[in-house]
Amino acid sequence: MSMTLGSTIPGWGVDLRREDRPGVPQERTPHPIGTPPYTAPEQQHNGRPSAIDALRPVTPVYGTTAPKRGLSGLIRTAAYKMPPHQARRWMILMMADRIDVLEHNILPLATVLGGAAVALTGLVLAVRASRR
Repeated sequence: MSMTLGSTIPGWGVDLRREDRPGVPQERTPHPIGTPPYTAPEQQHNGRPSAIDALRPVTPVYGTTAPKRGLSGLIRTAAYKMPPHQARRWMILMMADRIDVLEHNILPLATVLGGAAVALTGLVLAVRASRR
């Protein structure tokens, strides 16, 4: 096989036989380090998993990136009662994500709007005072 022809092609050599690949001398077969001290982790009992599927049991250790709270949590709870094969479930979950973003941004938005209202009130009062 010609090395000059293939060396100009990006990705050349990835599908070659093992003995013809350029990186084979550096490759090593992975070997297990040992066995874990347990067969399965102990079942986690704090909290309640938000997504419970009838077809699959809850894994021993679970977590959630978006814990249920507020209106978005209620919407997620309703969505998880639907079967996972329905598109409606996933649309409702996406809507709950958007509502969650709004819930987390309401306080900063209220702070900015409140500050703007105070500044506008001060500006109006200053203009009125300067006209007198």
